[in-house]
Amino acid sequence: MKLDFISKSVIAIAASGLVFAVGSIAISTDAKAEWKPKGPIKMMIGFRAGGGTDSQGRMIADELEKRKGWKIIPENVPGKGGVVMAKKLKSQPADGLAIGMAISESFAYNMLASRKAGYTAKDFTYLTTTTGSQMGIFAKKSKGWTNFKQVVDAIKAGKKISIGTMSPKLKDGSILLGRAHGIKFNIVGLRGGKGVVNALVADDIDLGWGAGIQTPGVRKGQYINLLSGETARLKISPDAPTLGEVGVPYDFGAKFIFVAPGGLSKDARDTITSAIVGIVGDKSTKVNKFVTARYAGPILIHGAALDKFIANGIKSTQKLLAASAK
Repeated sequence: MKLDFISKSVIAIAASGLVFAVGSIAISTDAKAEWKPKGPIKMMIGFRAGGGTDSQGRMIADELEKRKGWKIIPENVPGKGGVVMAKKLKSQPADGLAIGMAISESFAYNMLASRKAGYTAKDFTYLTTTTGSQMGIFAKKSKGWTNFKQVVDAIKAGKKISIGTMSPKLKDGSILLGRAHGIKFNIVGLRGGKGVVNALVADDIDLGWGAGIQTPGVRKGQYINLLSGETARLKISPDAPTLGEVGVPYDFGAKFIFVAPGGLSKDARDTITSAIVGIVGDKSTKVNKFVTARYAGPILIHGAALDKFIANGIKSTQKLLAASAK
C-alpha cells in the first residue's frame, strides 16, 4: 500500500535568472514501513527567537507533535545568517533526530562569503522550503517618495540618504544599486528585520531592506515598497519595479528551508518532508496563515527540484560576489 502526498502548490522558482515551475510533486512512502523517529527530534533554528524563521519553525514543531506524535525540541542557534546553525547541524548523526531551519542563503551567499563557514552545500540533505521572502527596499510613507527615481534625484541634489541592511548580501546589493545609478548610499548594518524597522521608525535611516516584515505596515499605509529585491514584483506592491528592472540583475530574496545532515535515508527524508509540506500547505494551520499574511504564501520545493534550486543559488551567488568585488 502506498501513501502519497500531493503538493497542490504551483511554485515559481527563480535562480540564476532562470524561472521555472514545479507543481503537483508527489512524495511516496510505504505506509507499512513509514519511517519513525527513535527519539525526540531536535529542530535547530538558525536565527534568534521571535523572527520569521523562528516563528515558522515553532508553529511547525507544534503541529508535527499534534499530527505525528513526534517530540520536537526547538533550539535557537543564531549567528552569521544561519551559518552557525548549519555548521553545528553538519556534525549531527544523519538519523532524522536533528533537523535545521534556516534560509536558502545559509547554503549559498552566507556560506560562500564566510571565511570559515566550516561546511559545504554537499554536507546536507535538503528537505523542503516553506515560503519565500518578500524582499523589498522600503521607506516611511511620510518621506513623500512614491518611486525610487525620487530617491536617486534627492541624492544627486546633495541629500545624504542612509539605507539599512541586515546582511552582507544586502550591503552588496546596496553598493550595486548605487553604482548602477551613479549615487552612493550611507549603508548602515542592522540586526534583522526588526532592527531595520526600528531604525526607520526612529528616523535613523531613510530606507531599509525588509524580507516581509514591512508588509503589515505597507498594508496600513505606514510604509511604501520602492523596489522589489526579488526576481518578481512583490505581491503587496506590484507597482514597485524589481532591482533587475533598475539595473541590478540579481535575486536578493530567499526561501525559508528545512535541512538535515547529509546522508539521511530516503525513508526519513520523504517522511519528514511530507509531514512539513502537509502542514504548511494546509490552509487551516497557523503557519499557513502566517506565511500567507507576511510572505509569499506556501512555496513548497523539495526533492530533486530543491537540490537543483540550491545548486543554482550557488552559481548565482558566485556571479554576485564577483560583481560586488569589482
